[in-house]
This record gives sequence, C-alpha cells and structure tokens, in this order.
Amino acid sequence: MPKRKKKHAHTPPADTKAITTSIFDAIVGAGKKATLKKILPKLVKRYSYDEILLAIHRLDQQGKIHISSKGKIHLRKFPSDELTKQIQPEAITEKKSKAARCVFGIIDITRSGAGYVTADGFEKDIYIPRHFVRDALQGDEVKVRLIHRGSRLEGEVIQVVKRSQDTFTGKIEILEKIALFIADDRKPNLEVYIPNHLLKGAKHNQRVIARVTNWHTGAKHPEGEVLELIYDTTGSDLAMKKILITNGFSIDFPSAVYRELEKFSDKIPDDEIRKRLDYRAVTTFTIDPEDAKDFDDALSVNYLPNNHIEIGVHIADVSYYVTEGSELDKEAERRGTSVYLPDRVCPMLPEKLSNYLCSLRPNEDKLTYSVLFEINKKGQIIQYTLAKTIIRSKRRFTYEEVQHILETGEGEYAEELKILHRYAQIIRSRRMKAGAIAFEKPEVRFRLDEKGKPIEVVLKIRKDAHLLVEDFMLLANETVAQIGSKLRIGKQRVPFVYRVHDKPDPAKLEQFSAIAARFGYHIKFKNAENAASVFNALLKRIEGKPEQNVLETLAIRSMAKAEYTTENIGHYGLAMKYYTHFTSPIRRYPDLLAHRILYEITTGSDKIIDRDELETRCRQSSLMERKAMDAEREAIKYKQIEYLQDKIGQIYDGIISGVTHRGIYVELIENKCEGMVSVEALGNEDFVFDERQLRLAGTRSGKRYQMGDRVKVRLLNADTELQRVDLELISYESAQQ
Repeated sequence: MPKRKKKHAHTPPADTKAITTSIFDAIVGAGKKATLKKILPKLVKRYSYDEILLAIHRLDQQGKIHISSKGKIHLRKFPSDELTKQIQPEAITEKKSKAARCVFGIIDITRSGAGYVTADGFEKDIYIPRHFVRDALQGDEVKVRLIHRGSRLEGEVIQVVKRSQDTFTGKIEILEKIALFIADDRKPNLEVYIPNHLLKGAKHNQRVIARVTNWHTGAKHPEGEVLELIYDTTGSDLAMKKILITNGFSIDFPSAVYRELEKFSDKIPDDEIRKRLDYRAVTTFTIDPEDAKDFDDALSVNYLPNNHIEIGVHIADVSYYVTEGSELDKEAERRGTSVYLPDRVCPMLPEKLSNYLCSLRPNEDKLTYSVLFEINKKGQIIQYTLAKTIIRSKRRFTYEEVQHILETGEGEYAEELKILHRYAQIIRSRRMKAGAIAFEKPEVRFRLDEKGKPIEVVLKIRKDAHLLVEDFMLLANETVAQIGSKLRIGKQRVPFVYRVHDKPDPAKLEQFSAIAARFGYHIKFKNAENAASVFNALLKRIEGKPEQNVLETLAIRSMAKAEYTTENIGHYGLAMKYYTHFTSPIRRYPDLLAHRILYEITTGSDKIIDRDELETRCRQSSLMERKAMDAEREAIKYKQIEYLQDKIGQIYDGIISGVTHRGIYVELIENKCEGMVSVEALGNEDFVFDERQLRLAGTRSGKRYQMGDRVKVRLLNADTELQRVDLELISYESAQQ
C-alpha cells in the first residue's frame, strides 16, 4: 500500500533575489543535462520544496527559464549583462544620487508592462520603464524616485504606498504541493501564493475570485485566499462583481471586521440613552427609495409652544459603533463609499450595521446625531441645535408614497408632510436666488426579472418628494459646515472636512457653448459668476426634450468636480460659502469624519487633529467616490446592453450624442441606451473628422453628421462582453436645418 503524501504546512515564499540566484547557479552548474530532478538536491538544503517549485514556476512564466516537456531546464539567452539585470532589476545605468527627488502619484500600466505616473506639480506623466515598475499594479499609489535621462523624465517605483485593489478574478494553477492564483489582468502579471487550506476546494485551472491578504511576504509573490469559485463565466452576476473588483471595491469584508461585529448588541445601553436628547415621542419618519435598506436620515416635525415649528434632521450615529482606528473604521476608510449598481449594493459597512443596527428602521429605538431647526411661519430659521439624540421612527415612507400624499393631500402624516414641503420650497427658493444650479438629469434605472436581467428601462424623474428630502439634507450639511468652520481649541482653529466645488473653467464653458449651439441653443457665458444663471435658463428650455439627457450630461462635465478637502473654497454649484457631507455616514466616510470631529470638539476635547492626516483621508474619499461613479456608469452601460440583446432588428429614434473619427454615437431617445454607427456604415465614401466642429463630413456627398442631429437607426448587435452596441443609420435630420 503506497504511503499517503504528507500535507505540507504553509511556508512563506523565500526572498526572491536569493532563490532566483541559487536556481540560476544550479542550472548553470548542471550544464546541458540540467533537469528539475538534478537541480533540486542542490537547492533543498537551503529552501523548502514549495519555495523552489514556486520560484521555478515564476521564472518559467516570466520567460527567464524554459522547461521542456521531458523535464529539461535551461536559461533563456540574454544579451551580455542582461542576466544580471533580470536578477537585480533595480540596477540602473546611471549612478543614483543620494539626494534623488521622490514624488508620489498614481501609476497607469501599459500592455507592455511599462508605466506612467501622474503626480501633482508635473504637467507630463513620469515614464516608468518596465523593469522599474517592481510589484506595482494598475492604479496603485506609488512613491517614485526621479531619474533624468537627457531631456526625458523617468522614474523607478521604490514603494507601493497604497494598493488600488486587493481582490481579483483569475484562475488557480495547482503544482505538486503549492497553488498559485494567476490574475486575469496582465498589467503587470500578478501571481498570488494560496495556501492549500484557503483554496475553498478550487481545482487546477478553475476560475475564482481571490483576495490578497498579505502583500509584504518578503518575496515577489503576495499571499492570498480564494473568496469564491466561478462557475458561470458569462453571466451578469460575474460582470457586476468584476466591475466592483476592477474599480477597487472588495465584494466581502475581512475576517477581522466580522470578528469585531460580534461584540455589537441590538440593545442600546441605558447609560447611553441618558446622555442624549430623547426624541422617541416626536413624530419622525424616513423617506427613501422603495428598494432601500440603509436608512441613514429621518425627518421630524415638532409643534412648539410659541407657534413655531421644529424640524429635525436626524442622522444615523454610525460613530457610536465605528470608532476611530478599529478594523471597521480602517475598512470603511479604504472603501470610502457604498457603491450602488443596478442589481446590488456594495456597502461601505457590513450589513449588520448598514441595514440593521445603524439603519433608522421604523418602530425601533435608534441612536442619531441631529440638527434641530426652529422655524417661524415665514420660513425663517430662528435658531438651530446640534445634538446627539435617540429617535423612534413612526413610519417608513417611499418617495412614491410621499408624492401621492403631496398631490392628493390625503394619507398618514399628511399634515406633517405638507409642512415639510412648504418649508422645503422656501429653502430651495432662497438657494436658487443665491445662484445654485438646478441640474435635474433623469437617472437611468432598470426593472429586473428574478435572474437580474433587465426587462424595462425606467427613467427616475425627481419630484417634490425627492426635493423635499434633498432640501433639508442640504440645509443640514450647510449648517454643520458653518459650525465646523468655527471650531477652535483655545485660539487654534480645528481643521474640518469640507465638500467643495470650484468655479468652472472658462475654456470648458466656451466649449459647451459651442456644443449647445449645434443643438440650436445659443448661449453666452460672460464669466464664471454668471454661468449659474445661464445654465439654469438653458435647463428650463431643454426640460422634457429629447436632447435633455445629452446636454445635461455635457453641462455637468463642463463643471469642476466636487471633492473633499480641509481647505474651504465654498461650493459653486450650490452657491454655498460653507458646505460639508454630514447626512449619510452609513454610506460615505467623510460624513463619519465630520461626525467625529464635531462631537469631540463641541464636547470639550482638546485632541489635536492633524490637518495633513485629515487631508489624506479626504483625498482617499474623493478618489473612491470617483471610482464608485465609474463603477456605477459601467454597470448601467452593461445592463443597457443586456437589455438590448433580445431587440436586434428593432428601429429607434435617436440623437447624435458624440462624434469621433471611428463613427457617430447615438443615444436612443426611448431608453437612453447609446450605440455607434461606424464610419464604414455611413456610406461608400471617405469621411473626414473635423475635431474642432466635432463632425464627420463625406468627401463626395458632402453629408455632415454632428452632435444634435436627429436620426433613425436599426439595432444590429448588442455585445456585453465587448461592451458594444452596433447601429445602422436609416435616416437623419440635421439640427442646423
């Protein structure tokens, strides 16, 4: 009876350079007769069997050695000193200066394996040769040592400061006694050592989702674990997960976070209740989308003895549960935000917190941080109070239910809702008079079947119910920002988290003006100060028209991007001198930061808040917000293409939403899906792309296709894998006629 193979305990991979050198020496020593069987005895004295096989596999994958089908092994031939460079990639041809300048930035890796780093203060990206990329991956924040080669600025990665993602899709390769995870993305190759007990049953060549658990192993290969086995490689579920993963969002939480969750109880301690204002008897309710589960804000209406109304904006007190420096806090900071895809939510906080303990569910006592506004009959705010509270929501409303009550005047808590609506209109009117911009771009949503396939595209139009909630959240955020701007410890000003929005770039305004003219709207921006009124006038003119979605999208792109920072410059789009995010701490990390700072300082803490550290956290939140927006756009596009797949051959009215040298992009008016008519399909002639006018012109016919033209198209193909919708042009009508 053959002996059972003894299971090997997990041994961390050895130092990459040392074992690589040893392997090369062993191969050279064995000469032409080198085989795995011959070189192994020379190596096992210094390294474990697992380490040797892991290193040999890596060298084979990198093309530095070759193993024949018969087991013969030899070095690849390199020019002169190339072997030394392969073993020691940090060697460079010029002497490094001890005072060499280092910068930080985000790396973008090309298909060849070289990289380009975008860094503040540099007009051009810094080129990183392939052998100086080290173990940096696409989107990582890196520290780069600058190298001047003539007039060209290059660099080498000397440290990965922050990983852009820790979860990847790929396949498992199982060798004799070890397993490697090979990531799909080859920018550059990522191979992860997976201990046998963390394979979750994965077989050789099986597709999986894996997470890196330890980047710093002292070797080239990080260590990781399998999260999920992939069986359906073409399904929508995997596509949504890949969108989240490639944008840096984990689909599960680390085990340390789950362990920390175990200590939380559903019961609120009596001593905590005694510390707070008790609002459980006050009429309070939540208003959210129909499918929402994370209710992080509630509104209350309280009738005061002086005939004034007190309106409370109550926000889930996440800071009570998520304390600074905890595992939950670290993971929340890393994620920065929840991500809302058409068929799922990737939450910033685990479900136990986001959907249960912190969520302001009806008929349950909940801890909140509240802004209480005393308002007179004219809608003037007499005074406000910021306080920790405990509430008990009386009712969970959907936006549709509230809208029905506002339109009919009938329903539960109709009187309170009408009061909120009246005051919200007053608040909104003041904001618009101050110069706020009223973007009302319809949001694309989907009705899905039980398998997650979209069966209907729904345009979410914001009505009075949505605006009512928004107006009070904006008021609370502005008020809190004003409080935050006045925080002091002694005479020292305390840094705070602001949500800022800069004035638009005049060049971008001019470009938008030219594009709007192609749709027949002739507008003129005198300066950034009058841009808001010009935008608002245009938005009223295009409301409900086919071109509304295209023009509002382009208008938003012409504006500066809002971001988080400790340096307040105001919020241009909202016409507010002070603004922050305070009202959604379940799904946004900056709100949680604002809660902590406010409570610590207003309760007499003398803790010094480090501005640089806070600014770093703000930058991380801004970065993850942009990644979340990218993920949400990608997911919507995927679902739009999936929706069109069973509609091949149908004819749609559309509007040209973009023009390139490759063809024209058309937005289908009925469902806001976008596809392309290739330049080859426009006619049997050459077309010239006018980059300045953004149009295609036929060289023989003189036909011109440009943004704003109305078209009729036939759907030819909808491919989710290629992320492509092909259209055929049937007829068109120039917007300039």
